[in-house]
Amino acid sequence: MTRYQIQENIYVLPSPAGAYYAVSRPEDEVPRRLLRCLLQQSTSPLLSVEGLRNWSGIDSDDNAMELLSHIQSLGWIEGSDTAIAPPEGRLEDTLPELLSPLSGNGKVLLADEQGFYLCARGFAHETAEELSALSADLATLHERHAGLLKNNLGLRSNAWAVVDAAGNSEVGFWPMYVGDQRFVLVVGGMPRLNQPAFIQLIWALSIRYATS
Repeated sequence: MTRYQIQENIYVLPSPAGAYYAVSRPEDEVPRRLLRCLLQQSTSPLLSVEGLRNWSGIDSDDNAMELLSHIQSLGWIEGSDTAIAPPEGRLEDTLPELLSPLSGNGKVLLADEQGFYLCARGFAHETAEELSALSADLATLHERHAGLLKNNLGLRSNAWAVVDAAGNSEVGFWPMYVGDQRFVLVVGGMPRLNQPAFIQLIWALSIRYATS
C-alpha cells in the first residue's frame, strides 16, 4: 500500500517551471510526459491516482505517487480548488496578450523552426525577422553541439542569451519543443517566465500542435 495520499477535489496543472521543463527538450522522460499530457487537456483535470497513471504511462499506483511527490518537490506542478481553462479563441489572436508579459522591456517574439515569427511585440518588423532567423541558427547550433553542452559540461538548459558586462540578459533565445514542432521564444531584457501567462502560452501551443 502506498504511503502517500491524494487530497480530494484538487485540480492540477504544471507550474511555470514545470511548463518550461515540459517543452525545454524533445526527449520523452516520464516526468516530462506527465506534464505534457496535462498541457493537452481542455481544462485542468482533477488529481487522481488513475489520472497519474494515464498521464505518465506508469502502471503501478506506488510509482505514480512517487512521481507526483518528485515533481511536487521540484515545484513543477500546482494545485487549485477550481478548474483552470486554456486560452479561448484562435492561437493567432491570443498570442499577443500571452507574449507581452514575458519580457522586462516589452520586447518579445515567438519564432518557428524555419526562422519565421508567428507573433512579435515591441520589436520592429525588420528586427523581428532578423531575430527569428538568428533563433533558428542558434537552435541548430545548440543541437549540433548538444553532446558537449549536455554530456561533457552537464548543462541542462537549451537557452542562449546576449548578456551585458554584468551578465544580465539583453536578449535571450529559449527553444521550446511542442509535438513535432520546435519554437524559439525570443525575449528582450530580463525574461519574466515565472507567471501564469507562460503556462497559458505553452498550453495553447500544446493544444494546437501536440494534441493527437
